Amino acid sequence: MKSVALHNLGCKVNAYEFEVMQQNLQESGFKIVPFDSEADIYIVNTCTVTNIADRKSRQMLHRAKHLNPDAVVVAVGCYVQTGAGKIEDDSCIDLAIGNNRKKEIVDILNAFLKEREEGKGTGRAGDIIDISKTTEYEEMKLERTAEHTRAYIKVQDGCNQFCSYCIIPFARGRVRSRRKEDVLEEVRGLAKKGYREVVLTGIHLSSYGMDFLGETKGDYLKGTGDLRQEAMDRGFLLSLIEAIAGIDGIARIRLGSLEPRIITEAFAQRLAAAGKVCPHFHLSLQSGCDETLKRMNRHYTAGEYYEKVKILRRFFENPAITTDVIVGFPQETEEEFEQTRAFLEKVRFFEMHVFKYSRRKGTVADRMPGQLTDAVKTGRSAVLLSMEARQSKEYRASYIGKEVEILTEEKKEIGGKTFWIGHTPAYVKAAVEDADGKLAPNMLCKGRVTGFVTDEIVSLNFSGK
Repeated sequence: MKSVALHNLGCKVNAYEFEVMQQNLQESGFKIVPFDSEADIYIVNTCTVTNIADRKSRQMLHRAKHLNPDAVVVAVGCYVQTGAGKIEDDSCIDLAIGNNRKKEIVDILNAFLKEREEGKGTGRAGDIIDISKTTEYEEMKLERTAEHTRAYIKVQDGCNQFCSYCIIPFARGRVRSRRKEDVLEEVRGLAKKGYREVVLTGIHLSSYGMDFLGETKGDYLKGTGDLRQEAMDRGFLLSLIEAIAGIDGIARIRLGSLEPRIITEAFAQRLAAAGKVCPHFHLSLQSGCDETLKRMNRHYTAGEYYEKVKILRRFFENPAITTDVIVGFPQETEEEFEQTRAFLEKVRFFEMHVFKYSRRKGTVADRMPGQLTDAVKTGRSAVLLSMEARQSKEYRASYIGKEVEILTEEKKEIGGKTFWIGHTPAYVKAAVEDADGKLAPNMLCKGRVTGFVTDEIVSLNFSGK
């Protein structure tokens, strides 16, 4: 029995695919061991969203070869898909597997090992398709997950947006959606195993199902043309959410990152009516300045984005709105940055993921004049991170005195006391004291928020009734 050590980098879609790969390897007879231990095979599920992600991917691959120079080191995923030259020149990599080939990892790995044992080939190999030309959704099925309460479900892959800074369409290809029946079958199976919360994820989740119309190119959310109207009328994503809400055992549904333009009065109304959708919405912003948004090739203005936030706040009570913001985009002036800062103050997010602009070779933004220094990016990032910490604390504090419900996830000692930690529907982390030892994971506990246990965890007064 050969031992395999796996390491994952990147987004929730990567995490889902990682867990399925690990599951398939284990079921095929491979022994799964920790990544820091000596193994026969090391598999790194890579990321390429930023230069830092590329560097981390290389570091983990080199670390694996250092742990066992005789091991087979396998690079999988986005870094492989976009860095063919780098992969070929890296002697630490024995086998490279691109995207849309992860479900075949057992067969690909076994074939490679057989050739190596028989002395065939060069000792190095690759399996990388032209991701830009495939229309096939890579069907994978998760039967269990490392988390005991929450399961991430991949329902969509690829992106047609081509934001000027983003390499992901080149790594993931065009929009491809998973069949509704396959998603529901997976969710039902997880519900039977006791999972009570699911999170729908995708590279561009808002485009889910729109390729079912037979059109695989272009921006599905652009304008008011027949294609967009037909897609909106059918409500592919809404229909999927409503069907999941009807599955026994599922108490909560969370959504991955949403394109702001998908939010309409009708969309929000149906989400609220589904009953199980958590009031926790990640609407990617990137900038609060219209000129910067144009250079980014985003398809909305700051004003239009704010209208979408207001719609969600009308249909959900105090929803948690989170976002991504890029600072130091090419040509971003102090005035443009100030517009973004002021806009973020106006919207008041629960959480903001602040990124310093990272140049990606092959993107439009990489060729733009007016590239800013790292010092400028770092300074602007610090301003927004300070704002984020303040706004996040204020949002958490807004729940003091209110009754909420958490789904218990982990036991933790804080200040000499034993607590069970979980999240509210709005994804606020809360702690319930377990003085008598009667609590357990995957329990729904309702109570009143009384204050803070730590800066990031509120306390919940749970009576046990």
